[in-house]
Amino acid sequence: MIIHFPIALLMAGFLSEIIALFTKKSFFRDAATYLLILGAMGAAAAFLSGDYAGEGIEDGPLKVPMELHEQAASVTLWLAIITAVFRVVITYLRYDHLWTTWVFVVLFAALVGAVGTTGYLGGQLVYRHAAGVEFAMPDFNSLPDDED
Repeated sequence: MIIHFPIALLMAGFLSEIIALFTKKSFFRDAATYLLILGAMGAAAAFLSGDYAGEGIEDGPLKVPMELHEQAASVTLWLAIITAVFRVVITYLRYDHLWTTWVFVVLFAALVGAVGTTGYLGGQLVYRHAAGVEFAMPDFNSLPDDED
């Protein structure tokens, strides 16, 4: 949940912002702002939990995929913070100009791209390299004896 909620919040926030651009409805713009803020806070939690979960597997065959995922997560976190702070500042100052809207949309689009890249690299770690996967083997000592 720590990882997937920020993904969903940020994606839904971007979709809401795009809808706001076309419909000019403040509801969607406000929703995008709140979803972005919650998503950025969630991204911080996901980054910290991922950093903790990756302890001990930075060496060996997973070194390169882990570093790529960690770098992508860092970019995502910083983009989330910058995008959220930018939105809060322009909203608080009521500095609503066309260029600020487009800068925000470009930042948010870059953030969504970074989320997708980070998610892809994280999926590769789990599904291709089996990072963090606990294999459960049956306990052959506790199987019932075959009686003939």
